[in-house]
Amino acid sequence: MSRKPLVILTGPTAVGKTALSISLAKTIGGEIISADSMQVYRRMDIGTAKIKQEETQGISHHLIDVLEPDEPFDIVRFQSMTKNEMHDIYGRGHIPVLVGGTGFYIQSVLYDVDFLEHHEESPYRRKLEEQAKTPEGAAALYDRLLVIDPESAKCIHKNNVKRVIRAIEFYEENHAPISAHNESQRKRQSPYAFCYFVLNDEREKLYTRIDERVDRMMDEGLLKEVQSLRASGCTRNMVSMQGLGYKELFDFLDGQISLEEAVYRIKRDTRHFAKRQITWFKRERDVIWLERGAFASEDEILARMCAYLQEKGIIQ
Repeated sequence: MSRKPLVILTGPTAVGKTALSISLAKTIGGEIISADSMQVYRRMDIGTAKIKQEETQGISHHLIDVLEPDEPFDIVRFQSMTKNEMHDIYGRGHIPVLVGGTGFYIQSVLYDVDFLEHHEESPYRRKLEEQAKTPEGAAALYDRLLVIDPESAKCIHKNNVKRVIRAIEFYEENHAPISAHNESQRKRQSPYAFCYFVLNDEREKLYTRIDERVDRMMDEGLLKEVQSLRASGCTRNMVSMQGLGYKELFDFLDGQISLEEAVYRIKRDTRHFAKRQITWFKRERDVIWLERGAFASEDEILARMCAYLQEKGIIQ
């Protein structure tokens, strides 16, 4: 095989990717790389539905618990870290299995998107950085990005000042939005021999699982987890604390809403998030949809996946 193999398993939150990914990795000799923007952080276990050590069944997992919550993490860093992990996995003679629900992150690796990182310090960048340090500067910069490049603003968190500045800088240098460049990059052919699986389920079943999972998270101590993070110095404006379950409980701890309202919002916002994920994956090309309702069991889903992988020559 001239191109190296890559397997992707994604889908909306709470659809059941974790258990299926373990079975898949065991079957094909794979190692799992988390394509999740929050599981990378230490001490954020319950709210991110992070896999427990005893659940891994000996399968190596990567990009989990590698950063502190106050460290920056974005798509460029994800892409770089993932490519390094993939290099090591190939070196061990295994297949990387990219698992998670952050579609833009998956896309960046699958099509090897060039984000045109510009490391040279410029007077204009220094000017933007100084503006960001003023009381309303960061918010003003994000508002500007919303005007000149709304597509980038959708993908960059307002607290990720470095990425906001880079997008504004790119626009001024090139008289075109960086999102347009990234979109053209995503139309490239993948350098990998890949199968891109999207696991899905009926909307009502998915929403029921989401509600049940949030209740389970609360029972397991999500509130205590957020309290501990807050006590250790985490603040609500950190990118890590914008994760579902964390920002809502910060509102409760700050006395803005009741605990009942916080839980309601976590469920509601997670359902909305799942809907957006499905919309994203429907726009993607080269995907293989796996609708749970079409299979009698998890074993049948796995068998179908293996058939596709054999067809592509990824496994024998």
